[in-house]
Amino acid sequence: MQSHGIYASAAAGIALNGTAGAQPGANGFSSAPAFGAADNCPPYRPHESVEPRTDFRGQGIGLDTRVFSNGTPSTLNGQSDGLNDVSPPTDGDTDMPLLSAVTSNSSGSPTTTRKTKQRRNKPTLSCLECVERKTKCDRSRPCLACVKRQSNCDYTAVANLIATAGKNSDGSSRARYVTKPPAKIRKMSTASSLTSAGTTDNGWASIDSRAHTTPKGQMSSAASPYLLSNVPYSSATPSNVFGMGTQHPFSNYWTCQGGLPEVISVMPSKEQADILIAKYFEAVDPVYPFIHRRSFYADYERFWASPTEEKHKTDAAMMALHYAIFALGTQFLQYPGYEERSQTAEFYCSAANQALRLYSYLNRTSMRAIQAMLLMAYFLMNDNHASDAYAWAGIHLRQSYAMRLHRDPDIVVPEASVIEKQQRRKLWQAVFFHDTFLTVLLKLPPTATHSDVPVESLADDNELSNDGIDFDSGAHSRVENLMSISVIAPPEDYIPLPPPMSHHMVDLATAKSDCAYIRSMWHLGNLVQENLSSPCSLSLPLTHSVRHKESLIAAFKRLYKSFPSHLTNLDHLWLQQQAINNPRAARQNLFLTSNYHHCLMLLQASENSSAGVSANIRAALEAAHEAIWAFFKLWALFETEAAVWWVFQHRAFEESLLIAHLLSKEVGSSEGEGANGKALEGICEKAKEDVGRMLGIMERYGGDLEMHRTRKEVLREAFEGILV
Repeated sequence: MQSHGIYASAAAGIALNGTAGAQPGANGFSSAPAFGAADNCPPYRPHESVEPRTDFRGQGIGLDTRVFSNGTPSTLNGQSDGLNDVSPPTDGDTDMPLLSAVTSNSSGSPTTTRKTKQRRNKPTLSCLECVERKTKCDRSRPCLACVKRQSNCDYTAVANLIATAGKNSDGSSRARYVTKPPAKIRKMSTASSLTSAGTTDNGWASIDSRAHTTPKGQMSSAASPYLLSNVPYSSATPSNVFGMGTQHPFSNYWTCQGGLPEVISVMPSKEQADILIAKYFEAVDPVYPFIHRRSFYADYERFWASPTEEKHKTDAAMMALHYAIFALGTQFLQYPGYEERSQTAEFYCSAANQALRLYSYLNRTSMRAIQAMLLMAYFLMNDNHASDAYAWAGIHLRQSYAMRLHRDPDIVVPEASVIEKQQRRKLWQAVFFHDTFLTVLLKLPPTATHSDVPVESLADDNELSNDGIDFDSGAHSRVENLMSISVIAPPEDYIPLPPPMSHHMVDLATAKSDCAYIRSMWHLGNLVQENLSSPCSLSLPLTHSVRHKESLIAAFKRLYKSFPSHLTNLDHLWLQQQAINNPRAARQNLFLTSNYHHCLMLLQASENSSAGVSANIRAALEAAHEAIWAFFKLWALFETEAAVWWVFQHRAFEESLLIAHLLSKEVGSSEGEGANGKALEGICEKAKEDVGRMLGIMERYGGDLEMHRTRKEVLREAFEGILV
């Protein structure tokens, strides 16, 4: 054990009470407090027992150590306190001067003999960055401190030699393995950070970076200079993550005691609710068809027909689903102004959130609850809260896993009806699709990556089956709480469905068309998640060789050719006819076209110079043209909806910005290259017109939102830099 009282205090001439020159106590001895902190020590009281304490090194040292006039340390009870057995601190333990044993002079005052301070003779094992900053280093490679501050972690040759010897001797290593992009990518990231101080290594603008970025539209540090990942373009505050949506998404209008009756009390009238439900099934259900219409309407009509007392006992998850549909339906209505529509829709979404809270959505779930949360995520995106939607989606995705929607229903629920199994497949596809394509836009890693549900199991025969049609499978949908008794409890009896009305039913042709659309989007999502989502989230090249890029492009094109013809027809006149005769199919065509060609554009524009992979400028411009024209067609055919869909607007903005960068850089550098320059002449003029058209449309939607204003400024500046 070590004692610092006999080394420091005695040499300073500090007496028992910590004041210089104090006289010895009445009993002829004085005390030397450890490290001179006498004012923290109690005064000596004879015959009083004092508990031992622990000094800063965690070693037990008695508080009542005494030094007699002859210099002999002792304790009150006359027993040795162990200080004589303690050797001075060794070199490397402390930098304090080492003192000899305590002696006394002729006046009785204790004196000491100072030794020469010994120099440190140990090799520096910490990394150079931590030594320079004087911070703690855990000596891993890289150390945790350097990982946190994102600095280089270098060690001396001696430190590396010792670490290597230790690894070889015991077979273990303290190295910390961090996934990093290749050296080529890291160099590009470093260069990008010099020109855009507000961009982090994954391309997102930092919290207070908007005022420092240069210029607007600065590209991120992705593997290819054309894969833009800082596209939110908004003034960020410390409270938002991705620079979108600066207010709390769910305003609180609710009391603690109100409960579900309070939520039900703010329901719109039956006539208004009918309008909102109809608008949802007109505008939203065609592109995200995962709700069983007849079951939903059965619940809906039964609720309105119930007395007030019965309404207050309604399933809270069902009320959340109703309010989520009300919120989305309100977004697609033609209100006089953006603010009025937004406030009404946000109120309904707040009611949906309150219903989910009353349902306890964090510790149990059901198909209704997941459906409601998924629709709320799309609502938040349309309401300029994409960052909140991303965080919110993490909950319903994990609840989907908990409910085992990612598993083949023939395996996990073999006793379920055909219709219930089909609804489980549809809901998992909707969750998977939302996660995959939102993460592509935000350049974040996907999460819905584990599933054994076969795409082809979503068959037309299952959709047209009558097995289970006579019962309301949604009324008592399976509730999963893996820690509750409900897992082993028998399910409740199903409630028979009432006779359907005409608008409650979906005709067979529409049901088959919806299945074909869902399967197509599912196949596309699988291909995108596997080949685009993860590399984009890590700023890695999409391809590692020329052959690999050609193979991926061929795979995308083969998949597109396998889709039904009514989903791949790009003729504008045909779509105009479809918008009149079959608007549901027209919407599905435009959504599939936009998603497919957007991903193909990213792939064509990708490059990997270290592997000899270059961007195919012409093919990228052609894919961008088809993708952005899907938005133009949506605007021409369904203008109100085009002004609401955030995902469509966001993709179109990315596409127009990438076109502008291609035209301002690569095309300008290829002028005068003979055949290459002439081959781009026609496509360049068309591409420039696309950017100009997008700027014109952006003037007609978005209101006075700051993010939208910033996007327009960014795109206008990029448009002015086009060289053709």
